[in-house]
Amino acid sequence: MHLLISVAGPAEARAALRGGADVIDAKDPRRGALGPVPLHRLAAIRAAVAGARPLSAALGDAASEEALAGAVAATVAVGVAFVKVGFAGVTSEARARRLAVAAQRRVGTDGGGTRLVLVAYADWRRAESLAPARVVAVAADAGAAGVLLDTANKDAPLFTIESPATLAAWIAGAHAAGLFAALAGGLPSRGAASLSRRGVSPDPPDPPASPSCARREGGPPGARRRVARDRPP
Repeated sequence: MHLLISVAGPAEARAALRGGADVIDAKDPRRGALGPVPLHRLAAIRAAVAGARPLSAALGDAASEEALAGAVAATVAVGVAFVKVGFAGVTSEARARRLAVAAQRRVGTDGGGTRLVLVAYADWRRAESLAPARVVAVAADAGAAGVLLDTANKDAPLFTIESPATLAAWIAGAHAAGLFAALAGGLPSRGAASLSRRGVSPDPPDPPASPSCARREGGPPGARRRVARDRPP
């Protein structure tokens, strides 16, 4: 198991490092499930991390190919290991694929090792998004490195929306497609244990770490913790 901690600024990043984070995740929860931090703050987080751990950055939900490509390019220029993109408001698989390809193309052109993670929502109907299995298909088609299953609305934890069996099947499907898989959305530690009992086990680590599997609340003041596993892309 590896620990990913989401932070909104450099002070939280330093606290996360002291707390033993394996991956630092830059996002602003006040701006939504994938709320991006401003670029100047992302740069400050990167400076605080100083290469001690891989850094991921949330880019929000994709709106247009041009805007997404610009956001990816600007974020990659700061220097991150992963960029995360969601699809709230996107119900067409063809449109999601075009958006994902635009993001992956920019990562491939400017990334220098940055990898793309597409985000599905367990509450996808409320988010007016694609079903999680369809996001896996889009990610595989676009050449993304991995997928994350989160909740767009934070009034219900992931395990109250999806059963452990369903989540285990989703992870297995992502692995079969050659993707690493991650879960978020207020997961208790017992959630990861229930997945393990269904045969979802950690894969060998492949630095930079690929965030995968479960979230745990708590940790350094102001930081949001997530238990994570590694899987090579």
